[in-house]
Amino acid sequence: MMYISRQEHFNAAHKLYNPKWSEERNREVFGPCANTNWHGHNYDLIVTVKGEPDPETGFVVDLKALSDLLRTHITEQVDHKNLNLDVPFMAGQMASTENLAIAFWQIIERELPAITPAKLHCVKLYETPRNFVEYYGG
Repeated sequence: MMYISRQEHFNAAHKLYNPKWSEERNREVFGPCANTNWHGHNYDLIVTVKGEPDPETGFVVDLKALSDLLRTHITEQVDHKNLNLDVPFMAGQMASTENLAIAFWQIIERELPAITPAKLHCVKLYETPRNFVEYYGG
């Protein structure tokens, strides 16, 4: 089994805020991430797929095709956007890095068979250089 990864980058704003809670409770739980006027991050997305290299190309996945898939279905949808307001697949969800990684997984898993028989292995999403999540599917 071979694992291959592609990294993409995007910038986005969000706010962590539970409308069922008071302002005080939101500030207590989410701190500055509950800022009324939002805040932003420079995200790095690393997507890893697994499979066997194709005997004719030597590729598990064509990385250009994977990059195109990620840009079309992920980064163009979220780059320089407000995750809470501008991104339909995040509607009604807390715009946490965890929920964003799950949403990305669902999109990539749906689109990946169009470019490769390889399977999605991991979505790693860096919110900051020190804060990131890894998701391996349901």
